[in-house]
Amino acid sequence: MAEASGEKKERFAPKTPVNLDPPKDDAISLDYLAKCDGTNEGYPTYVAIKGTVFDVSGNAAYAPKGNYHVFCGKDSSRALALSSLKPEECVAEWQDLDDEKKGVLNDWYTFFRKRYNIMGHVQEASNL
Repeated sequence: MAEASGEKKERFAPKTPVNLDPPKDDAISLDYLAKCDGTNEGYPTYVAIKGTVFDVSGNAAYAPKGNYHVFCGKDSSRALALSSLKPEECVAEWQDLDDEKKGVLNDWYTFFRKRYNIMGHVQEASNL
């Protein structure tokens, strides 16, 4: 659908523009990522998708009482691909999913990439 200005709206673009920092490529250990679940004072709140770590600290939905807190402090690729809020599905493994679910995961990755700063990658990730 074309915008009034004649430009096509970019898929998954936020309604309000977000000024993101250049992506970082820091190696983030699973131990450190686990501390970034929104419950540890002095630590940011991170969500990892396909091994990429996003800083979601400013979004209340990822805070301890938020709807999406279950995704924090880990790579939740499988749960996002399945559109699931089940803690047991918040794991990094997603390669065995069908193409439709992989497409959903890729959409979530794009959604996050347009809204949250990339802080690096999960050091031990094998699900890139």
